[in-house]
Amino acid sequence: MYYARTLLALAAVAALLTPAHAAEPVGTGRTRPHVTEEREIGPRLRELVVDSPALGRAARVRLLTPDGWERRTPRDRWPVLYLFAGGHGDPEAWTQDYAVDQVPALRHVLVVMPEMPLFGFYSDWWNHGKGGPPKVETFHLDEVLPLLEREYGAGPRRAAAGESQGGFGALSYAARRPGLFRALAGYSGYVHPHQHPRAVKAGMDYLGLDWTALWGDPEEQRHIWRAHDPYYLAEHLRTTPVYLSSGDGRAGALDPPGAEPDPHVPGLEDPSDPFPDDVLSPTEAIMHEENRALAARLAAIRAPVTTHFYTGTHSPPYWSRELRRSLPLLLRDLTGCPRRP
Repeated sequence: MYYARTLLALAAVAALLTPAHAAEPVGTGRTRPHVTEEREIGPRLRELVVDSPALGRAARVRLLTPDGWERRTPRDRWPVLYLFAGGHGDPEAWTQDYAVDQVPALRHVLVVMPEMPLFGFYSDWWNHGKGGPPKVETFHLDEVLPLLEREYGAGPRRAAAGESQGGFGALSYAARRPGLFRALAGYSGYVHPHQHPRAVKAGMDYLGLDWTALWGDPEEQRHIWRAHDPYYLAEHLRTTPVYLSSGDGRAGALDPPGAEPDPHVPGLEDPSDPFPDDVLSPTEAIMHEENRALAARLAAIRAPVTTHFYTGTHSPPYWSRELRRSLPLLLRDLTGCPRRP
């Protein structure tokens, strides 16, 4: 339900996002990303504004710092948990919706919550063969990650998790760059987008975005789609512990009484295979199919996959629960103390 309501809100924002209202453009002419502003926004919470050549603008990165981080020396290194937001791309969701700053198990890791452009799909966009911004993967992995390791105490032990599009981001990044993360979790993630290209198209059409600018046409540029799709990259996750969870789209224990169906998003439903009448959240029903498909693929290659499939919708209460359920897996191979090389 969260997905469709988020689309409604984002559609209004997108309509206002003219160049005059767009995020601050990069104006320094530098080719290396750098922090233009750093502010403390709460206990253990800091926000960086990063001048990003990959995005062609400034973007935010939020940090939840570990105990003792303020007294760090240049040699101190902490394990890192990357949390990737959904299609809205707003890193504030991790504290507002999930209260990660209140989780005791996260007091000994550096938690990184980077911004993503609206419906950016954690990818360097194809842009009809022209490339160029937004280069989301480059921003996160080639700009933010090394910057944090140079200047903010981030170490080489990393795990990643995300909700919805962020779940796709965590798994796609890990599969495209084997060895980058030691453990992964996806909560209702788009983990097999080439199985349901209509879901990508429907969401981007709704927001007025050019959906083929992302990865191209799903048939003519299927190699680009598959090069980002965790299902087709599953072999690269053979030794990485993965936690996958999703609901079936029906009202569940964490939905309010009398929950209404998601607002209609044109094109989301396949007319030849309509959703059952009791499905309130078509997006979650699609994510359920994708997560089951990826889980079966990982199990077939004997990869260490843990699953939790349940009755429920596409909404933050479930993802908050799943985040906490998955933390033992995510943090198992990380250390709670700073390391010195």
